[in-house]
Amino acid sequence: MSEWAVVFVAVSVVGWALVQRRASSTAVTGPMVFVALGLLVGSEGFGLIDIGSGSASSVVDTVLEGTLALLLYTDAAALHPSSWRKDVSLPARLLGIGLPLTIGAGWLIAVLLFDGLSGWEAAIVAAMIAPTDAALGKAVISNPRVPERIRTGLDVESGLNDGVSLPFILLFMGFAGKGFSGDGIVSTFVDAIGVAVAVGVGVAVVAAWLLSRASRSRWMGSTWSQIALAAVAVITFAVADQLGGSGFIACFAGGLTYGERVRGRLLANEAFTDDLGAVLTQISFLLVGAVVIGPAVAESTWQVWVMAALALTIARIGPVALALIGTGMRWPTVAYIGWFGPRGLATIVFSVLVVEEADLPGTDTIITIAAITVLMSVYAHGLTASAGASRYADWAEEESETGDLAETSPLKQPVSRDRLQERPEA
Repeated sequence: MSEWAVVFVAVSVVGWALVQRRASSTAVTGPMVFVALGLLVGSEGFGLIDIGSGSASSVVDTVLEGTLALLLYTDAAALHPSSWRKDVSLPARLLGIGLPLTIGAGWLIAVLLFDGLSGWEAAIVAAMIAPTDAALGKAVISNPRVPERIRTGLDVESGLNDGVSLPFILLFMGFAGKGFSGDGIVSTFVDAIGVAVAVGVGVAVVAAWLLSRASRSRWMGSTWSQIALAAVAVITFAVADQLGGSGFIACFAGGLTYGERVRGRLLANEAFTDDLGAVLTQISFLLVGAVVIGPAVAESTWQVWVMAALALTIARIGPVALALIGTGMRWPTVAYIGWFGPRGLATIVFSVLVVEEADLPGTDTIITIAAITVLMSVYAHGLTASAGASRYADWAEEESETGDLAETSPLKQPVSRDRLQERPEA
């Protein structure tokens, strides 16, 4: 990228900062604005941001991967088990039943629509576009009038399903690769997952001990405590990647471990990483719009758009409905949870992973499907989040006055995740 491209990105960030608070009361979200800006200056627009050179492509990949790694670590740290066991049933159903069914439904749709994709390539597509990104519909999980149980369930699901989906993607990539034997698949799993978990847990245990001890002895101030947490996420990703493991799984496992280890021993030090994650997320969406979504729109076919539409509707709402059978939750709740499953940064980063790690005939189609799905989700979910949350909250309040609702049943313990309503505006 040229120096002027860097200037444009910086000006875009400043411009959004000037209007972000006002925009938060409208249907306009950060990803909507930054994707549009990316499309404007990308290769299909004015051409200000172009990744024709290898160095520029490397910069974009680093920003995208670094952003997801940071978000995975901090979200996992905030979702450590002791904070979400209070109502594990809803997120467990969404992750344990809904997510596999969503991948299965996506696979079936991809197989029917794309003759040029093998069965395993279709499975890669399905697993890539399954993870949700709550940041694309902030009002859905931050509106205090929405039943707390529903907000918490959606937030926990979006925080965990990136890490849950990644092993599926690695597995499908292994089967789709040419000449990939059964032993090779086992080896890949051991390396990518086993090494990653070991690194993530090991680094987290050491970091938690060091940071807690330094804080307790007053050797470390709150500012550098926050900076150190971001550095720990970088260390975790880089070490796991160098040792042949998955940096994303390492950050996911490390975040869970870190959050559990520092509970009650270290004052919350996530503010800096949350703010940094918010900025990097917006920059990532601008770059995605410029170098991924723009070319994908130019190369897309009607099958791609149909795939994206079905992935965001039938392939999500149907599995959610099946996952919620027996919970007593009513159809407006099923529709609310099912519709507000936006696809975002994880889908794009997983597509980068496919490009870098797999040499597949259908790679171009896979990337195009992922990009169009994210594009459609950014605007469809962004435009409906605020109004949808308000309408659902009205229904829940009216129904709760006439009788008990499973949706409004009190949780076993008060929600302890302070960031639920304080997540940085996306």
